[in-house]
Formats: sequence, structure tokens, C-alpha cells
Amino acid sequence: MAISLKSKREIAGLREAGRIVAETYEELRPRVKPGVSTGELDRLAEEFIRRKGARPMYKGYGARPASNGRPATPPFPATICVAINEVICHGIPSPKQVLQEGDIIGVDIGVLYQGWVGDACQTFAVGTINAQSQSLIDVTERCLALGIEQARPGKHMGDIGAAIQGYAESQGFSVVRELVGHGVGHNLWEDPQVPHYGSAGTGLKLQPGLVFTIEPMINIGKPAIRMLPDRWTIRTADGSRSAQFEHTLAITEGAPELLTVL
Repeated sequence: MAISLKSKREIAGLREAGRIVAETYEELRPRVKPGVSTGELDRLAEEFIRRKGARPMYKGYGARPASNGRPATPPFPATICVAINEVICHGIPSPKQVLQEGDIIGVDIGVLYQGWVGDACQTFAVGTINAQSQSLIDVTERCLALGIEQARPGKHMGDIGAAIQGYAESQGFSVVRELVGHGVGHNLWEDPQVPHYGSAGTGLKLQPGLVFTIEPMINIGKPAIRMLPDRWTIRTADGSRSAQFEHTLAITEGAPELLTVL
């Protein structure tokens, strides 16, 4: 898929979709607490998104047939992706999966509104968490902010990755390599890809009209990943905790515009 630059009118549509994502987080935030199931969070998110006139982007997404010896991937069955503790991303909500005091949970939300996609992720503390987990959340959120700072015309995609990688590793954490940010438009996954590691001054030169996500996934332990048999859930290979924050943004003539905020 070729990279497409979005017009101001198209970015306005993406902004409306992104606002619904941000509003869904405000709906869920007070409900992320011990004793609540991820299935309940998923139900609340779907009901809210549909009330806003949008539809869940992830539900039914991503089915792939078996190929080259790899098993088939079923369509994603839920509205939100959840990532508790050692899960990095794409975990499937369940009424049987109940949040416990001290957990951390990443909640990834995608919507489709009037033909445009909104996509973001936040990681939440469940009750009181330990100092290492809080540091992981803080560092990951800061990694996203540092990546966003580099998203300006004339910069390169490698500048975003270098800023994220440099800070995460300076704090003793690691950056997941296999999972990247991506362009957003009428489709959930468009070009360009946005690695969260790399070398400054390399890669695609950024220009106004580019719309993409930055979504660093940061691990306490090593960066290696492992996919579970459901063909969706991805966790750290070493069982260490992971956190993720994500925004969709548009490159403008000056500072980037975050599209998944209120």
C-alpha cells in the first residue's frame, strides 16, 4: 500500500474518530479496578462506541487463512484489546479474566466513524502497584511523548525510534522490535510503518499530511516476544511485565496534532 498524505478535510474526519476513542477511555477509566473483568470492560466499551454512532474497529478484524505452515488466525472477537502484566498486546477480553490488585493493564481501542479510523492505547494501574511497574508505566508514557516531539516536517522516522529507544534503554527497559506503529486512514493498518527503535536521521522523511500512530511497547525484561495459541495474544518471552501507550497523530507544518485526544 502506498503512503497517502491526508488533506485538512480528511484529517478532520480522523480527528472525529479519534475523539470517540478518547471519550471511550474516559468512560472506562473509573471502571478499571480490582474485581472487574476484562469482559465487562469490553462490553462497556462496545456499548459506548455504538452509542456514539461508531463501530468497533477490531471486532471481526484480521482473519487470515493458514499458509506456509502457519495456522489460520481467527477474526478478533472483541471491541478492545487487553494486555495484563506480561501480555504486550492483542489480548482477548473475557468474563473469566478478573483484574487483581497490583495488575497493570493496557487497553487498546479502535473505532470506525464515518469511514475514518481512530486508534490509541493506554496502560492503567489496577489499584496499588509496585514501584517497578509504576516506573514501567511512567517510562513508557514518556517514550511516547519523546517520539511525538520528533514528529515534525523535515525529521525522519528514525528520529522517532531513536528517541524512544534511547530513553527506554537509559532507564533499564527494552523496546519490542517486531511490533510497530502504522499509518491510519480509512484502514486500520496503512503505510508507513513506525518502528520504536532506530537511528536518528534515517528512514522516511516526514511531511505534512502524514497520519500515523506511535505506540511504543516497553518491557521490564528482554524485548523478545511469544505468540499464544489463540493467534492473537502476544506476551513477553521471559514473563516480565510490559506497557504500551499510543496516539494517532498528523504531521503539520509545525508541531504534530494529536488526533486521539479530547
